[in-house]
Amino acid sequence: MKDVFEKALALHKELKGKLNVELKAPLESKEDLSLVYSPGVAEPCRAIADDKEAVYDYTWKGNSVAVISDGSAVLGLGNIGPEAALPVMEGKCCLFKRFGEVNAIPLVLDTQDTEEIIKTVKLLAPGLGGINLEDISSPRCIEIETRLKEELDIPVFHDDQHGTTIVVIAGLINALTLVGKKWEDLTVVMSGLGAAGSSILRMLNKLGVANIYGFRSTGILNKKDKDSYTNPLYKELAEETNKDAEDLTLEEAMAKADVFIGVSVPNKITADMVRSMKKDPIIFALANPDPEIDYDVAKEAGARVMGTGRSDYPNQVNNVLAFPGLFKGALSVHSSAISEEMKLAAAQAIADIIPDEEIREDYVIPSPFDPKVPDAVAKAVAQVAIDQGLARKKN
Repeated sequence: MKDVFEKALALHKELKGKLNVELKAPLESKEDLSLVYSPGVAEPCRAIADDKEAVYDYTWKGNSVAVISDGSAVLGLGNIGPEAALPVMEGKCCLFKRFGEVNAIPLVLDTQDTEEIIKTVKLLAPGLGGINLEDISSPRCIEIETRLKEELDIPVFHDDQHGTTIVVIAGLINALTLVGKKWEDLTVVMSGLGAAGSSILRMLNKLGVANIYGFRSTGILNKKDKDSYTNPLYKELAEETNKDAEDLTLEEAMAKADVFIGVSVPNKITADMVRSMKKDPIIFALANPDPEIDYDVAKEAGARVMGTGRSDYPNQVNNVLAFPGLFKGALSVHSSAISEEMKLAAAQAIADIIPDEEIREDYVIPSPFDPKVPDAVAKAVAQVAIDQGLARKKN
């Protein structure tokens, strides 16, 4: 691992940034200059002044997003500030371009004030086709995304929440096919109820999961105790979990579970807990770099399907499967938003990359490098945007 860090540091120093701005139009003569800039540029300006929607026809808005962070929750590094977050935002923009053919701009903000972030993003929005919020601490990230979705007419997406959700749901779709279980029959135990955990939980509810036990660091969520929670997110989630208001330990809940999903801390569950689960247990242990239970330990204890966030194990939950194609599809039809139905369509499209007859215990999630993924996701997402009346593109 040390070798990887040393090589990455050398690469970043050599490149001094992983992105460039490149010209699409020739600029070699006076005639070129008159078309690209003055006086010719005045004509598209007039066209847009007459019809703001024409900005999609005459500028890069229709295929450009901003990757925006305040540096408050960067990877596993924590609150390291905007400058230190910039290499990650540049990297995210590289993924947008490589996997979705989407132009992305890294923007780091020197504020962690919720209202200032919302105001700044709104001021930037006219020149962008979409907003990808990144590495903003919970629960502020949820409020920021919610407000921006309400107040802007372009897609706003917090990838730490919903990208993870989309890929987890895709993996579960195929895992359930493998083990022959249905959403409505499942009991799910979740460890970690921040940005990603809360989003996964809500999608599971939308899919009709029978019961979800949600655990934070201090124990199970219980609607009987919700008035004591200082975190407003926990108050909301308490109403959506633990339907019978049971006071259970994590060990007790695991004995009732078909599925465990962890977005929390390493070594949270044990081999004995896996052994206690119902037949054909499914585990997605996503703490990075060390999961809630080691892959080999979980498999030896009887996990039928095991997924992690790591690339050195099968069934990697990697957000790059989701966000490039998701934005590509939304931008292609000038969608005004990214809806829950668009996210679910993205998950189904990812799952469908693997035909039913090819689903295996170690292959319920396709590779991030499978070239079919981005276009399949984009096509599915665009169609839902059209069906829901969110698309503004006329042809």
